[in-house]
Amino acid sequence: MSAEKPIRVLVAKVGLDGHDRGAKIIATALRDAGMEVIYTGLRQSPEMVVQAALQEVLGKHVAQKGSLVNEDLLRFDFSHFQKVTDEEMQQIEQLVCEAIAANISLDERRAMAIDDAKALGAMALFGEKYGEHVRVIKFGESVELCGGIHVPDTAKIGLFKIVSESAVAAGVRRIEAITGKAAEDYYKEKAATLAQIQSALKNPKDIVKSVEDLLSKNQQLQKEIEQLIREKAGQLKSQLKSQIVKIGTISFLGEIVELDANSVKDILFQLKQENENFIAIIGNKEADKCGLSLMIDEKLVELNTWNASQWIREVSSHIQGGGGGQAFFATAGGKRSEGLQTAIDEIKAKIA
Repeated sequence: MSAEKPIRVLVAKVGLDGHDRGAKIIATALRDAGMEVIYTGLRQSPEMVVQAALQEVLGKHVAQKGSLVNEDLLRFDFSHFQKVTDEEMQQIEQLVCEAIAANISLDERRAMAIDDAKALGAMALFGEKYGEHVRVIKFGESVELCGGIHVPDTAKIGLFKIVSESAVAAGVRRIEAITGKAAEDYYKEKAATLAQIQSALKNPKDIVKSVEDLLSKNQQLQKEIEQLIREKAGQLKSQLKSQIVKIGTISFLGEIVELDANSVKDILFQLKQENENFIAIIGNKEADKCGLSLMIDEKLVELNTWNASQWIREVSSHIQGGGGGQAFFATAGGKRSEGLQTAIDEIKAKIA
């Protein structure tokens, strides 16, 4: 039997007293208890905590490339060579949540001379240019030049939830997370959705298994439906073939069927191969929608400059819809099935 994975704990130093003796004592005690401890040291801005978690999970090559922080949202860009996996995202989120549980106070210093700020250890990030006086933000030993908004202490951040991960440039990834009330609302919405699903499934003991079973049954039913549609289309093709009439040298078909548009298209292309000078206009009904499919033999298109796309647009108004396509085949969709026969008669009149 394989050994269980040890509990992982991220320890972060809180406050402005300039030492971390207590945090190190706690870290040592946790290690002695058999836990895996990640100690971040004296760096305590929320962005630094996120970066520490990213480096722990993804590697020390991770570096901050940009960020946006407000009361509800964190966007953090960082260097990484591939997509972050779902498992890695879970690990990062867990480490950040553990670190946010610490309470880190803000030390804000406004209108400080730039040289004094640099002497204090402030870092200018991303190549930005600054004036003679700057605003300095200090969280513990983390000192930055920043004009943004900050919480008075990290406890105000509250809940933290990563909602997306994406690529923004070559070798640069982005995570977006929500915090505070936005995160609370997110979890409430997910809980409500889960409750609705559970109720719809008659409160099963294992919701995941019930959903998987439902999807499996749905796939099987879909295959059966597709087979029935193919059989119906095969029977309908024979019926439609018997309805073809001659108008001069033209083989004309104009009918209304209850079949989906894709099946109608397949039938028309098959009938065109079997009939010379073929023109067909088929109206189809499907649930609360309807459609028109118009086929004109390519030879007739060239000989008479007829255009299926133009004709279908002209008659689509009868079904309160619109359409288009190619010169030899075009379709239209609408919602007024009562106009299908009028559209068919109008096409027939064009070639009579």
